Amino acid sequence: MSPSLPAALAEHTLQQLLDRVPLKEVGAPYRTLRSPMTPDPVGVVRVFQGDGVVDRVITVSLVVPMIHLDSHMVFAFTAADSAVPHFTLDSVHGGEYYAYHLDLIPRAELSPHLSYMDAAYHPLTPLYESAAEREGLTRAHISPRQHALMSPWMLVHRASEEAFAGMTPIVSSYLEHWLGLLGGFPPDVIGSLADTDLAARDAAVRGNLFSPDVDPVWSQVSRLLGTEASDEIRELLIGGPVA
Repeated sequence: MSPSLPAALAEHTLQQLLDRVPLKEVGAPYRTLRSPMTPDPVGVVRVFQGDGVVDRVITVSLVVPMIHLDSHMVFAFTAADSAVPHFTLDSVHGGEYYAYHLDLIPRAELSPHLSYMDAAYHPLTPLYESAAEREGLTRAHISPRQHALMSPWMLVHRASEEAFAGMTPIVSSYLEHWLGLLGGFPPDVIGSLADTDLAARDAAVRGNLFSPDVDPVWSQVSRLLGTEASDEIRELLIGGPVA
């Protein structure tokens, strides 16, 4: 059976990443996800470890037809001391709508670091503007707190089936730009970030980004999978040890 649109987008994105970045999968898969709602598995967590600029790639897939959930997330985290943003894609079908979230998560504050912002994000501006204006999209609701943890170039929408099906080139272009950043920033850009403790900032941001207090999706995940499994996924995303 062919994968759903959200699964196909996530799988295509992951494969592009694996084709370009040296990574080793931990377990196959790392964890199978189960729910008291059904005896069948409802999802899977995959973990890939790197030894360069890309530190860890995590995918989380949840497919529960009885509640019309088809959700696939791809997170690519750069090393603690890297200024390269993290890459993130959420690809979802919620029964009545499709939705996606696409962004490069900043590793430093953008407003006081203009050269970093211009190098990491400004080239995305034409793509961001054209993508956000496509027909069939409506702005997805996320809180101002969640917005503050992401970049101004974040794309987050609900989408018609047709609009969602047209997402692949946009996601690929964001990913291609991110892959280009892995080669490093010019010395003057790196020098401008001397006031930022990249590792400490990242630990704080990821703790907030995946906090149940900030993102209500975690309470839904806990109800579906149980608190232990939900907390284990969050710990992996925050940067905790891989079993």
